[in-house]
Amino acid sequence: MKLPESYYLNSNVVEVARDLLGKYLFTNIDGVVSGGYIVETEAYNGIIDRASHAYGDRRTNRTQTMYERGGVAYVYLCYGIHEMLNVVTSVEGQPHAVLIRAVDPTVGIDAMLYRRNMALVKPNITRGPGSVGKAFGIDRKLNGISLQSDKLWIEDKGLHFTDDEVAAAPRIGVAYAEEDALLPYRFYVKGNIYVSKPNR
Repeated sequence: MKLPESYYLNSNVVEVARDLLGKYLFTNIDGVVSGGYIVETEAYNGIIDRASHAYGDRRTNRTQTMYERGGVAYVYLCYGIHEMLNVVTSVEGQPHAVLIRAVDPTVGIDAMLYRRNMALVKPNITRGPGSVGKAFGIDRKLNGISLQSDKLWIEDKGLHFTDDEVAAAPRIGVAYAEEDALLPYRFYVKGNIYVSKPNR
């Protein structure tokens, strides 16, 4: 069952980032369904978070999606190469987002291998947000799409991780965010092979 729209309206983006672990991400691209459960996320806490694209209330063509009502996808290009999926949360005008960093793949793996140009399943097939985007066929054409759509959605299948099974750590690649780079806004499932490094 798809997560209801109300799920995404939670104004505590850190809480949502933790809770998304174990939820199942799905895409249906050209009739091919791919899916897996989320094992790593990062929270971006809107205009007060130096690591956020919307820090200081920056409104640009790129960040506008972050200001929409929670429950849409924010897909952006990183380094001119990687297309990354974020889940927009909270109410309209409050630009919170959760980056999906890693997924444990379960459905449509042949399609994922094809998209990733891989012959065999290895941890890097869906390790890291750029790999998730590519494996799932997610690109900027899906930016702003509702997570109630039949192209991109998230389901709760009853998989939950205890606090002992989850690590909270600083985010990756946000050194520019000064002291905010140290915030424990990255959540991951301990011991899962698809989680980005460092994962200890």
